Amino acid sequence: MKQVVHAACPHDCPDACAVLITVEDGRATRIQGDPEHPITRGFLCAKVAKYLDRVYSPDRVLYPMRRTAPKGIHGEGVFRRITWEEAYDEIVSRLGRIRAEFGPEAILPYSYGGNIGVLSNASMDMRFFHRLGASQLHRSICSQTGGDAIISIYGRKIGTEPEQFRHSKYIIAWAANIHGNNVHLWPFIDEARRNGARLVVIDPYRTRTAHLADWHIPINPGTDVALALGLMHVIVRDGLHDRDYIARYAEGFDELEKRLPEYTPKRVAQWTGISRDDIERLAREYATTRPAAIRLNYGIQRSQNGGAAVRAVCMLPVITGSWKEVGGGLQLSTSGGFQLDRAAMERHDLMRKSPLGLTARTVNMVQLGKALTEIDNPPIKALVVYNSNPAAVCPDQNLVRRGLKREDLFTVVHEQFLTDTTDYADLVLPATTFFEHKDLVQAYGHYYLQVSQPAIEPLGECKSNVEFFRELALRMGFEDECFREPVDTMIDAALESGVPQLEGITRQRLESDPYVRLNLHGDESGDPWLPFANGFDTPNRKARLFDPALIAHGMDPVASFVPPEESRHRQGTEGFPLELLARKADNFLNSTFVNLPSLQKMERQHELEISRADAERRSIADGDRVRVYNQRGEIFLRARVDGAVPAGVVGARLGWAKLSDAGLNINVLTSDRLTDLGGGATFYSTLVEVERVPETSCHSKG
Repeated sequence: MKQVVHAACPHDCPDACAVLITVEDGRATRIQGDPEHPITRGFLCAKVAKYLDRVYSPDRVLYPMRRTAPKGIHGEGVFRRITWEEAYDEIVSRLGRIRAEFGPEAILPYSYGGNIGVLSNASMDMRFFHRLGASQLHRSICSQTGGDAIISIYGRKIGTEPEQFRHSKYIIAWAANIHGNNVHLWPFIDEARRNGARLVVIDPYRTRTAHLADWHIPINPGTDVALALGLMHVIVRDGLHDRDYIARYAEGFDELEKRLPEYTPKRVAQWTGISRDDIERLAREYATTRPAAIRLNYGIQRSQNGGAAVRAVCMLPVITGSWKEVGGGLQLSTSGGFQLDRAAMERHDLMRKSPLGLTARTVNMVQLGKALTEIDNPPIKALVVYNSNPAAVCPDQNLVRRGLKREDLFTVVHEQFLTDTTDYADLVLPATTFFEHKDLVQAYGHYYLQVSQPAIEPLGECKSNVEFFRELALRMGFEDECFREPVDTMIDAALESGVPQLEGITRQRLESDPYVRLNLHGDESGDPWLPFANGFDTPNRKARLFDPALIAHGMDPVASFVPPEESRHRQGTEGFPLELLARKADNFLNSTFVNLPSLQKMERQHELEISRADAERRSIADGDRVRVYNQRGEIFLRARVDGAVPAGVVGARLGWAKLSDAGLNINVLTSDRLTDLGGGATFYSTLVEVERVPETSCHSKG
């Protein structure tokens, strides 16, 4: 028999594509984008287009396994197959003993965006750890800083609809590689350009999108806040701001206006590496070409002053009044539009039944290395990992690996493949792909909600996150009724938040009409919905250009440029003169897809991109083996002298450590220093030095 099943891609991407899976005799035989979905429009990214290779990979973890070799070793014979009964018995026994001896806070969950389906990402798992009383995880590694920053101004994390970009006349892709990791926005931008729009890309790296732009503006990493304030300096100086919109819908403009004289184009040029003429030109073009839209992505918030940077960029459409125009405004994320009932999913109230009540400590996921090696009272004695690969993606990798190698650390990893992190696991448990379970999927790049249906039965003995944590909770003796809820009941609960945008959107409706737009209405004339045309989601409906709440975080309540501690603009960092862009690969998704041969063929790996000037200064030629190092570690790569980065900047791409010569990736160089807001990671505030080395030098100090 042959059937076509509707699913939705739950990987960490703004597009949340509608997917059609053809199934024949119980096996998926084809995957394609749904042509009826207003955003997916019938095509998929290169990664998901090859998803059958992932589902049916011979390397899939299909059965529970127990480690039989020292931690940190991978290869044949490292794990032995066991039953789920044995796995559950061991987990229940070990967690029970740890909780009794050290307290429940000695147990740490670790998860993030490997699957951002509503149920798979944070539902039964959260219920389990809340009921257990485990340490809480501050899940801040990717987007917390930018999210907190946009909320500090707008009140909610929403923005311009992707469909409206077709009406723009001037589009700025600010740290946004749209063609590489937001590809379903590209057709709307392409349509706008056919109608005369210009595309400007602000990015230190010459991305795919920069190659296709009308104007690529390379910027020194970590200086985006200075550029945004410099643009506002020109706009206000020349009277190009929208005084009426500001008076109606902004507060703190007087404080902002007092700050702007510090950010002259001449001074900003020294920080950013952008000429003063280009700063003047960009400011005038953006303010006078209407409508103008900014597609802002999370790259700029991965600097030490990332919160200030996002705030400053988000001020631009406020002072120009761009929010009141179709095709204007800004998009960082649309996730705040959905307002599902997360409380019903996660059940924080269950913590009251744990030994500690509501007082369990919180551990920042960015600083996992410190948590595993320095935290005491109690120390972390158990780590449960799912939806993440911390051995690859966490900064300060040497410290993380040192913690993961602890023999007294009981580590459980629920995974689809033997990743860098499973190399340190005591137990590896098989996880389903989105082909094999049901979920509710929202987006952070559009406003359509979807139910993702299972297309095939779980392979081998794979279990979904919901099924795994439900069974674990029951075996731990947690009798709360919420641990017995079926998936459909959980989806119903998520949709019953009572907010207007979800009115009338039920699971039954989503199952018959698999993608439904949120109830977002324009004005009475029938014009398109504009999120902030008539005010913001703040108590007084005004954008907070001045936010006194930021003072408690040690931040400027407006925004200001403070050079990161690892920056060429900071004194005392001369020993490492190059700024490293620890980039994400175009054809992988963070560390997902890295191990698939069909995608490896599409991606250049284990390379350091370096400018010709910096290469010549170090007698490095294209293809030479180089050592990239700083005070935290070193990694050996191949030099690629190709003009993708400006002088003073080098770039390398994230991959699995175990697939490199020395078993390390670029996060051996990044620090666990936190951002100014939200406790995020500062991947892009990293200084290094580079030297040419003989071909035989492939060791690492670790």
